[in-house]
Parts: sequence; structure tokens; C-alpha cells
Amino acid sequence: MANTISLIGMPGAGKSTVGVLLAKALGLNFVDSDLLLQVQYQASLQEILDCEGHLALRAKEAEVLLNMPVENSLISTGGSAVYSESAMARLRQAGPVVFVDISLATVRQRIDDADSRGIARAPGQDLAAVYAERRPLYHRFATHVIDGNTAAATITVSAILDALHEN
Repeated sequence: MANTISLIGMPGAGKSTVGVLLAKALGLNFVDSDLLLQVQYQASLQEILDCEGHLALRAKEAEVLLNMPVENSLISTGGSAVYSESAMARLRQAGPVVFVDISLATVRQRIDDADSRGIARAPGQDLAAVYAERRPLYHRFATHVIDGNTAAATITVSAILDALHEN
């Protein structure tokens, strides 16, 4: 089993919830890159978006992913991590990258207020457009794709463990 595993996917995919459980199961450190970003910049994702815009948030996310320690970690990335070729190359070099794939309907169901969630998107871009833009990127960078539409995080964890053991 790899000593570094990264989770990618849309906001609401359950990367943080699943990540904590998976890290416990595998004895890895749990790292949430969104939390690291917020601590490093002393601002919420939404505050960065409001003050500096979506491209600045993406750049800050990439910087965090490129500079944080990745060894012996389960990394829950921000939803826009896939916009950074260099950050994704680093994560793929460190170990498996698991795309927790959910439907647009599930995204909408799990995200109450997209306007305050800190989602890095262009002004006026709705969730459907973000989903359509990011989904091919998630597939491109993933070494494994797991269905995350189930309501039970433990089922998603089991599916990830099964996929990782198959390799």
C-alpha cells in the first residue's frame, strides 16, 4: 500500500469526511489542503475569493500543494487542485490519486449555498459549468475513480481500499 494517497473531486464529494476515515484505516496523517491554505493565508476560502478572485485562490491552492509535506499522508485536496499541472504531478509522483466522483445532482444536494462555500469559479459561473469544466481534469489526473454518490462514507472508504488493494 502506498504511503501517500490523494483525494480529488468536486466540493461536496466527501473528500474530507472520507479522508479522515481512510487515514485512520491506513495509519496515515490526514491533511486537508483547504485548511492548510486558510491557516497559511489567515482567511477563509470565500474571503480570498471575494478579495482576490478565483485565479488567486487557485494559485494559492497550488502553492500549498507544492510546498506541503506529503509523505505518509492522506491528502484531501481542494476541488480546484486539478487546475495546477505541477501540483497534480507532485501528488501523482507521491502515490495514488483517487477521484471521488459524484453526480451534479449529488453536488447540488450536498452544497447548501455555493455562493458562500469558497468554490474557485469565474464570476457568474454556475455549479453545472464548474462541474462540466472540472470533471475531465479529475479523470485525467486520477489513478483510480470511485463512485462517491453513496450517503455512507464508510462505503466509499471500502471502495477506495478495494481499488488500492487491486493494484
